Amino acid sequence: MRALYSLIWGLSLPFALFRLWWRGRREPGYRQHIAERLGFYPASGSIPTIWVHAVSAGETRAAEPLIRALLATRPQHRLLLTHMTATGRETGGKLFADVGIRLSQAYLPYDINWMIRRFIRHFHPELCILIETEVWPNLIAQCEVHQVPVTLVNARLSEKSLRKALRLSSLILPAAHAIRAVAAQSNPDAQRLQQLGISHAVVTGNMKFDVTPPPLMEEKGIALRQRFGNRQVILCASTRDGEEELILDAFQEQLPLLSEKPLLIITPRHPQRFDQIAALLGSRNLRYVRRSAMEQDATMQLGNEVQILLGDSMGEMYMYYAASDVAFVGGSLVPLGGHNLIEACAMGKPVLTGLHTFNFSEITDQAIAAEAALRVDGARSMLQEALALLADAPQRQHMGRQAHGFFLQHQGATARTMQILDGFLKQNPR
Repeated sequence: MRALYSLIWGLSLPFALFRLWWRGRREPGYRQHIAERLGFYPASGSIPTIWVHAVSAGETRAAEPLIRALLATRPQHRLLLTHMTATGRETGGKLFADVGIRLSQAYLPYDINWMIRRFIRHFHPELCILIETEVWPNLIAQCEVHQVPVTLVNARLSEKSLRKALRLSSLILPAAHAIRAVAAQSNPDAQRLQQLGISHAVVTGNMKFDVTPPPLMEEKGIALRQRFGNRQVILCASTRDGEEELILDAFQEQLPLLSEKPLLIITPRHPQRFDQIAALLGSRNLRYVRRSAMEQDATMQLGNEVQILLGDSMGEMYMYYAASDVAFVGGSLVPLGGHNLIEACAMGKPVLTGLHTFNFSEITDQAIAAEAALRVDGARSMLQEALALLADAPQRQHMGRQAHGFFLQHQGATARTMQILDGFLKQNPR
């Protein structure tokens, strides 16, 4: 089965390269470092290397506390951080700009044996740490051949992903069995991983709880809020394709009925959709301003005539939360599985989420049980709940306090994960 998988990958390679070029029209990062995706890298020294693979921006942010812990406790090691997406690489560059030469970044090659083999022989990693959900059959097989232990940390596995993996069991199960250690986010994740034959999964919690909100982002959020006047603010964070239309339908339906007009902030999850959402707002004759325009004009104020701020920036999500009164977390109005609520809770904001949260089911249920979050059954009820919270300051403040307490209560996953990883790095003690 893996031989067939490798053949399909080889035949698909021209299409994969064309897709890079095509995506590069909107995200130039995809047209950079192409050779790395084929297993070719600049010369590097023979420093002991710990390899962390974080596919995109979300996984990269989740890995931050672990990477900083590894850098602090393993001074003789270099950290190699690999990605698959341009946004992941950009996010890593910003997060670790202060680290210097002890951390390097690269794209992981496509999952083709000879490319992965070149990668491993070039960097000679002592340990491979996969973040969240990445199980690549050839990558894991080549790590076995080259005696590189593979670990999966901050691991999560939804029911949907489990069903897909079981359909490809002859391909996925051998790779899953070869993973030496697994640190799962939750009990349901561990139970689903066990169905893949990973009996040694340990529940360590979600490392995203250990990410410290940057003080600078909170300061930027307060400064941004001052440019809105006295208006209240509803944030729709990490929205996905199809959600903005639903949200705007509800917003335009409610807006004429409101004496006090709140400002709506929409931050699409993916940067390639920024222009698309701007066009959508224009087609509906909504008065909006782009965050990028405010960045260019430091004196710009948003008067009451501006209905929507389009958050067309990356790496500023904490700022948007700091500037808002109520936050809806997207990916949950449509069946995409939702996004995590942790950043909103870290900033002490009441959280709203839709019905479709299967990617983060346990954490979402726990936040609702803790009175930090509310589940809504659609865009209209989301907006109605948001408006109700804006009108009820005591309840809004109560949910905000509960949210921040929920965030603090669940910290510690990084330390527990480090205890597991230490067993694979004993040859280089602290």
